[in-house]
Amino acid sequence: MPTSKREQAHTERRLVTALTQACETAKSELPGFCWLTHEVDYAAFPASLQVVWVFDTLANKHAALACVMGERMIELTREAFDEAQVSVANVSAHVHVDSEQECLHENGGDWQQRIRRKYSKRG
Repeated sequence: MPTSKREQAHTERRLVTALTQACETAKSELPGFCWLTHEVDYAAFPASLQVVWVFDTLANKHAALACVMGERMIELTREAFDEAQVSVANVSAHVHVDSEQECLHENGGDWQQRIRRKYSKRG
């Protein structure tokens, strides 16, 4: 766990860079994929680290999970974690898949609220 604010900031920069690369790769490989984000509480790092992959529609989300694209998201997340020097026992436990359509329907399009309620793991 990064102990100082400086170490946390350094870890955050590495994560953002690596996850941005994963996102750009996924945009060209995964139909309907739009963006990804991450949530972390450094008081409980790395257990609290969660990555949310977002598709445009519920149908595209389900299609991705029903085939090898789900494994590809885990693989890209694993590569990003490795590049960012983040070690977790089970990468798939840190990966979530969502859709713009579901957020709009359930949270009025408020992604901050949705992520805080569904994916945050606080220490």
